[in-house]
Formats: sequence, C-alpha cells, structure tokens
Amino acid sequence: MPGPYVLVLYYSRRGATASMANLVARGVEQVAGIEARLRTVPAVSPVSEATEPPVPEQGAVYCTEDDLRNCAGLALGSPTRFGNMAAPLKYFLDSTGSLWVSGDLINKPAAVFTSTSSLHGGQESTLISMMLPLLHHGMVIFGLPYSLPQLNTTSSGGTPYGASHHAGPANDNPISDAENQLCLAQGKRIAELALQLHS
Repeated sequence: MPGPYVLVLYYSRRGATASMANLVARGVEQVAGIEARLRTVPAVSPVSEATEPPVPEQGAVYCTEDDLRNCAGLALGSPTRFGNMAAPLKYFLDSTGSLWVSGDLINKPAAVFTSTSSLHGGQESTLISMMLPLLHHGMVIFGLPYSLPQLNTTSSGGTPYGASHHAGPANDNPISDAENQLCLAQGKRIAELALQLHS
C-alpha cells in the first residue's frame, strides 16, 4: 500500500510556477515518511474544445480527482491573472464538487504559492483566491510564519500567505535565495503537518 503524499498541484504558463512547484516538492521530500506528487492541469481552450494532448509533452502529468482525493496534504500553485488564480486551475477546482459532497478533503492541510510578472501584481490577492475553494472543502489552510527570517529580508517575493516569486516582465528573473528558501520551507511545513493530521 502506498504511503502518504503531498499533492503539489499547479498551473504554469511560462515555467516560473513550475519551478516553484519543484522547490515545494523538494521541501516535502526533506521530511521522512511522506512523498511529493507533482501534478498539473491542462490549459483552458477559448473555443471549448479539447486542444491539449491527453498527456503533457513535458513536465508533470495531469491531476486526477483521485490524486486530490487521496492526498494527505495539498500545495496549490498558480501564476497571477489580474490578481486571481489562472483560469485552468480554477476550472479544475470547479470540477471537484463530488469531493466537496463526500467531504474527502476535510481536515487536510493546504498551502498556496504564486508567481507574478510585476512585484505588486496581486501576489497576496492571488494566494487568497486559491484559499477560498479550499476553505469550502474544509481544508486546514496555513501560511508561512514570521519565524522564517526570509519574510523580513526578502526584496522580491515571499508573503505570510504563502510562497511567491517575482518573475519580472520578461519572466526571466531567477528565483531568489529568499524565494527559494520560502518554497522549501513551505513544502517541509505542509509535509510535517500532513503527517501529524494523517496519523
């Protein structure tokens, strides 16, 4: 029987959020007794047709309802779209009504992370927008505590609401050391909380 895992579920258009997801997963893997499972969601088609391949050509595979149902914890990531989560991630979450009815996610820990092209492009409002459906699912939402020194020293991304990254207008800013450390800390914290709540 497989052991508990943290589902690191994200949507990434230009790669920054995917890089953060990998760091969060590395943080999860620092904790013994639990593993990370990386998953993504397909883009939403403006013509309401299936335009993405059934399996992505690169990166994580698409998330299934069972991936979400059976996780011990969830780390949810999205780039910012006008201060909100990206439509593909919202579309996926909107399809999880059966999990809401069954209560399969109640009392599982969840955290959120985001990437923006501008420093004040809505990082915190995007993080909050991702928390809302998770609260409806009865998940236990947590952020990053100020005991992490990077929250007080970062000059780019990083919030108490969750890890964040300032990718820049051309999406070419590397993940800073502070952003890196906060992603790892978020992954480690959700793994520890998932094990505590799972037992």
